[in-house]
Amino acid sequence: MKKRNTLRILVVNALIAAIYAVLTLGLSFLSYGQIQIRVSEALTVLPFFSGYYVIGLTLGCFIANIFSVMKLDMIFGTLATFIAACLTYFIGKSNIPFKKYIAPLPPIISNAVIVGLELKIATHAPFFVNAIWVGIGEIVACFVLGLPLLSFIEKSKILNRFVTFK
Repeated sequence: MKKRNTLRILVVNALIAAIYAVLTLGLSFLSYGQIQIRVSEALTVLPFFSGYYVIGLTLGCFIANIFSVMKLDMIFGTLATFIAACLTYFIGKSNIPFKKYIAPLPPIISNAVIVGLELKIATHAPFFVNAIWVGIGEIVACFVLGLPLLSFIEKSKILNRFVTFK
């Protein structure tokens, strides 16, 4: 049974990494730059259900960032997603009231700050401007797309069972 569960975790993480990378690369005109909406960031709500998703999201982000014109993105963008995924996991495990509505905040804040700083280093544009633009894109991805995804998974018995590894 344990071997089967390990294989399932590996396969699911490979799928999440692939979906993240394909969404980012397929919508590359939206995914990179000072003003960006990474649709794939909607997936950052998944660690709310299980910490297993941290690996797949981080790997998918790294793969997508290999194709970024800013090679700093492979380090800083991936780090931002890793931190966000970990924090989202801890929110999911917490007893915070309304935690579902707080879950999209870590990717928004993490990416606004870290990617905003990365863009300042790379483009010399003001940090605050970069952080605001990245933050707005993250709000669209995480609240407009991610929160409905989280709610849909919660309401669907089949999806919820699959996503929570039960």
